[in-house]
Amino acid sequence: MLSFFGVVRMLLLFEKAKQTRRLAMKLLNDPKFKQEILERLRTVRPDSPRRWGKMNARQMVCHLSDSFLGAMGERSTQIAPGYPARKLIKWVALYVPLPWPKGVPTRPEFDQEICGTPPADFSEDLRGLQMLINRYTEQPRKFQFQSHPIFLEMSERDWMRWGYLHMDHHLRQFGV
Repeated sequence: MLSFFGVVRMLLLFEKAKQTRRLAMKLLNDPKFKQEILERLRTVRPDSPRRWGKMNARQMVCHLSDSFLGAMGERSTQIAPGYPARKLIKWVALYVPLPWPKGVPTRPEFDQEICGTPPADFSEDLRGLQMLINRYTEQPRKFQFQSHPIFLEMSERDWMRWGYLHMDHHLRQFGV
């Protein structure tokens, strides 16, 4: 059994861990982390080799654009069936400090080989993605966030965390 001081110490450690996690949390609307993502994005080339998955670099750029458009309500999305513990999955995906797993199936509306936007001119697609990132993080926001296909309702903070993590996941997929 813990003593009074043991409980107090544990609560203080828990609070310190929460503060540390908050400080380390990378959000896409933080100018420093947005700049990091945009700089990494500029190093992607149409022939950048993938480290895992099926999509090529050109498809990845369109996939990310489609995903931001879906979040902003400018692209139709479908709620994914079969996720009974959505809140837990969302919390783990967004706030547990681990990289996202490789090989998670892409939703059909964001899969460039199914219903996603096919790649066109790489430099134009890349410029379009950069503009979408700017619109997505702009304040005041000129759109309403939609429900996420798996996580459902998300706060603005959740969406900014998702935006950073989704970009990071795919940039790492191409070694940048």
